Amino acid sequence: MSELTEAHIRAAKPQARPYKLADGRGLRLLVSPSGGRLWRFRYRHAGRENMVSLGCYPDVPLKLARERREEARRLLATGVDPAMKKKAESTASANTFEAVATEFLETKRKALSASTWARDHDQLTQMIFPYVGSKPIATIEAPELLEVLRKIETRGAHDTAHRARALCGRIFRYAIATGRARHDVSADLKGALAPKVTTNYATITDPAKVGALLRAIDGFDGQPATKAALRLAPHLFVRPGELRAAEWSEFALDNDEPTWRIPGERMKMGDQHIVPLARQAVAILRELHPLTGSGRLTFPAIGVGERPLSENTLNAALRRLGYTSEEMTAHGFRSMASTLLKEQDWHPDIIELQLAHADRNKVRAAYNRAQRLSERRQMMQAWADYLDALRSGVPTKISTESDHTSERDTTGLRGGHSRSAQAPVPSSTR
Repeated sequence: MSELTEAHIRAAKPQARPYKLADGRGLRLLVSPSGGRLWRFRYRHAGRENMVSLGCYPDVPLKLARERREEARRLLATGVDPAMKKKAESTASANTFEAVATEFLETKRKALSASTWARDHDQLTQMIFPYVGSKPIATIEAPELLEVLRKIETRGAHDTAHRARALCGRIFRYAIATGRARHDVSADLKGALAPKVTTNYATITDPAKVGALLRAIDGFDGQPATKAALRLAPHLFVRPGELRAAEWSEFALDNDEPTWRIPGERMKMGDQHIVPLARQAVAILRELHPLTGSGRLTFPAIGVGERPLSENTLNAALRRLGYTSEEMTAHGFRSMASTLLKEQDWHPDIIELQLAHADRNKVRAAYNRAQRLSERRQMMQAWADYLDALRSGVPTKISTESDHTSERDTTGLRGGHSRSAQAPVPSSTR
């Protein structure tokens, strides 16, 4: 039987049925009706005939196919079944930390916000995979993972190291659930890392300085979407990531009670968040709409397609205005509002609800979100009016419910501060 040649293989035409071209010593080329050419090595082991695939032509040319055949024959000479060895290697490849982590991330792509998913992906590919990615996940021990996390610590990124440990823990638990690991070794590292470094976001709470900041923002000469986001940030005091990713479809500006509804998948706590919009916020959005309203995103980045402003854009804008990172941050607008509203005797529950902080009592949280929206709307309008007064440099206090008696029947109580102004708590939660 003559051996195959490259010319012979290239000349082989597909037929109605699959057929084989033999090269000798068990190597054959299977030509399929669709035109595919697949290398096969047939052999006998332990008294049984078997077959193993050696690849696809032309990705695996004739010379390489023969080399793989001879490698398989050497395995047979030592008593190893080539097909079983290949299957074991394939299984091991699917069980590496990187393979399991990649699979886990894909299951979370829709559940996580785009920024959170990207952060987790980058953290794994840059900080974890280079060291343990190729190892079978079931073989990784706690000291080995600790060594990787301490590489992150040595850069001073203590919070990142803790987030990486938590992320690895979720991956190990996924591996346990899918039968590829028996133990979450990240749990053994509790207390082994340096403590997290807790820092507060820089903010401005002096009323006169807040007024100066608002005037500086009004004079910002950057791109319109960035300026609009900066102008809205003090009015809405949402998290910067929630603001940057806003979509026009989430806003209801033409209603009697204009509202922004942020989907739960973009919220830190996972629940939809309602932001009542003051007249001033609506005006800013209407000014921006002719510029970005034809697209999906309210604050699109320039020149990078359908992507929102980057996470550093608002902070960079504040630096351009002359505010250092120790003076003011984009996240600091939340603390600014919280501090000044509390000083003006607005009820902490109303403020916390508008900040979308977690309520440990789930029943109470759902009840509050449903029942206290009108109080939050009143507070947001009063807050926007107060910002206008600060911008103008006129000393003032945040207006109270009693200031709006011409618009609604009130009890003259300040921002729900009095017990009688609060919605009653259901008896089941008392």
